[in-house]
Amino acid sequence: MTPKHQPHLQTLINQLCPDGVEFKKLGEVILSLKTGLNPRNNFRLNTADAKNYYMTVRELGGINILFLDKTDKVNDEGLKLINNRSNLEVGDVLFSGTGTIGKTALVQTAPTNWNVKEGVYVIKPDQAKLNSKYLLYYISSVTTLRKIIELSAGSTVVSIPMTQLKKFKVPVPPMLVQQEIVRILDNFTELEAELEAELEAELEARKKQYEYYREQLLSSQKDAEWKTLGEIVNLKRGVRVVKKQLNPIGDFPVYQNSMIPLGYYEKNNNNANTTFIITAGAAGSVGYSKIDFWAADDCFTLICPNTLNNKYLFYYLKKEEIFFFSRVRRASVPRLSRTVIEKFKIPIPPLSEQERIVAILDKFDALVNDISIGLSAELRSRRSQYEYYRNLLLTFQEYVPR
Repeated sequence: MTPKHQPHLQTLINQLCPDGVEFKKLGEVILSLKTGLNPRNNFRLNTADAKNYYMTVRELGGINILFLDKTDKVNDEGLKLINNRSNLEVGDVLFSGTGTIGKTALVQTAPTNWNVKEGVYVIKPDQAKLNSKYLLYYISSVTTLRKIIELSAGSTVVSIPMTQLKKFKVPVPPMLVQQEIVRILDNFTELEAELEAELEAELEARKKQYEYYREQLLSSQKDAEWKTLGEIVNLKRGVRVVKKQLNPIGDFPVYQNSMIPLGYYEKNNNNANTTFIITAGAAGSVGYSKIDFWAADDCFTLICPNTLNNKYLFYYLKKEEIFFFSRVRRASVPRLSRTVIEKFKIPIPPLSEQERIVAILDKFDALVNDISIGLSAELRSRRSQYEYYRNLLLTFQEYVPR
């Protein structure tokens, strides 16, 4: 990815600002800097008549506004109160100035059914001086954002004082230069999005191929004997440890209510190459540890006899994970009962056949994992390249009056 038509941009710069670009305080080139409104005593969220979206940092998607299933809602009266403060309009740049600083979005269509919370700043550029998208690209670049974050204050919740943000200097090249930069970066953004979609589609295709072969291998076992897990494995419930006993790093990961380790413990109560099932929280999830680990109280380990390959057991249970999910008791804390696990039936082919299946699936699993790692690295490389060129395009020699 290289800057197409950058020579044209350089020609514009040479013609329109050969001695450098003037840097101005943000407050000098915008019409206003406002915020949205938090509920407090003003309004309530998610009431029965709430049909408008209440946007937070989570919904700022870089350029686009993200309307999510989890987005809070506000009624018409609340929406009016928020807009009285934010005065949200097309062309406004949204910038998260509190908590998670630096998330951005551009108001591209009339905001008739949504508005923003107090921690989201609404920057209204003076369109005669500052192109909205140019400003968005500039303040969201890594180099600029670092400088803005240096202005933050607060201990519990950090924020950028609006008075300080108004004093922050931005380069203001002639409008034709701004528009050309936006055109180039829009092309970059579009290419990046297309590439990311292609790589993700390739990864998804590989995963589906793997799942297909796994299904075929594990479902066509004519000579297999079927047994319940209660008959064939030793089902052991884990032992509780408290968080203060855990370390952020260590030799023995602790699994409790998630596939992500809760922390690390000084001891292990299970050996490597053991299958386990989470029974609370992410109940129904099937895992396999390649290293020694500690199973906490909401984690059941399945200890296999000599006639059952533990990796075969994992692959089969992983294939049937949706069954365990369907048997989870929905409550404040989702739970999967021991009885459901014990009564679940699996085919037990000869050990040699189990080992053959495991060898094939291990190769597929490694292939998908290698592709996933490779694609992730490619995406990181492309994003880094994009960020480099964006910073290059947005770096100017400052004009100094003689």
